[in-house]
Amino acid sequence: MSKLGTTDLDVYGLCLGGNVFGWTADEEASFAVLDAYAAAGGNFIDTADAYSAWVNGEGGQSETILGRWFAARGNRSSIVLATKVSRKPSRLGLSAANIHAAADESLQRLGTDYIDLYYAHHDDESVPLEETLGAFDELVRSGKVRHIAASNYTAPRLAEALAVSQREGFARYSALQNHYNLLERADFEDSLAPLLLAESIPALPYFGLARGFLAGKYRPGIEVDSARAQAVTGYQNDRGWGVLETLDGIASAHGVPVAAVSLAWLRSQPAVAAPIASARTVEQLADLIASVELELSGEELAALDTASRVTAGE
Repeated sequence: MSKLGTTDLDVYGLCLGGNVFGWTADEEASFAVLDAYAAAGGNFIDTADAYSAWVNGEGGQSETILGRWFAARGNRSSIVLATKVSRKPSRLGLSAANIHAAADESLQRLGTDYIDLYYAHHDDESVPLEETLGAFDELVRSGKVRHIAASNYTAPRLAEALAVSQREGFARYSALQNHYNLLERADFEDSLAPLLLAESIPALPYFGLARGFLAGKYRPGIEVDSARAQAVTGYQNDRGWGVLETLDGIASAHGVPVAAVSLAWLRSQPAVAAPIASARTVEQLADLIASVELELSGEELAALDTASRVTAGE
């Protein structure tokens, strides 16, 4: 466990993504994964009110399943719970009214009276930052939310939001959740990472396994039956195969799954506190958990850096 940035939240080195709960993992499978994660020492779970709107057009399934799990296990106080607002079809945007209503609805689905980390799921430039951050600040002051965070923000907008919080005395974004992995580096490393390091804001990257590609499940000439298969076609090229080859060698040397190496690389990056990854089954989860204790050598990190950069022509 380690402190999440400047917050008082002690978190495990792998954040369990809840986007599959109620989608590719039904309630029984979700409970099994959650139980296994907690048994391994995990305490950091990420969800959103919008999960999984792509299934029923509305969302809320993941939070509902988590609420039932908390009720069944009586363990809410031992979990650092993160959820989000602004992408649920019936609760779009970051107006003050929407944030307050969405928070209350999330709390009801989750069966709890507080959220440890509440994200702006996606920036909403149609609403003044003063209004958005003012609403988040009210939630913190009321005790419904312990800390706030941002997701899918650009560096300029995050910097502006931090300045508004400083000026107005509002709660400030204390973490950032953005897209980042071995095959998606430039946007994060060139602009966001320097800002995060300067402001002591930890990153919690999503799609750390590039929708499964960096778990090694996709190989040349092999068809994968997955809901995400179409989304990884852009990685199936010389660069992607080169990164996988390097991952294979490191995984073999350590006797761990490829997914563990990919996540350990993320965790080793200066601005990153913990990667977020999801699992449909207990077997998949075991591959992710292996990343928490895996420490890569300087040579291994350099090899991955070379494979993911040079083969891309950077």
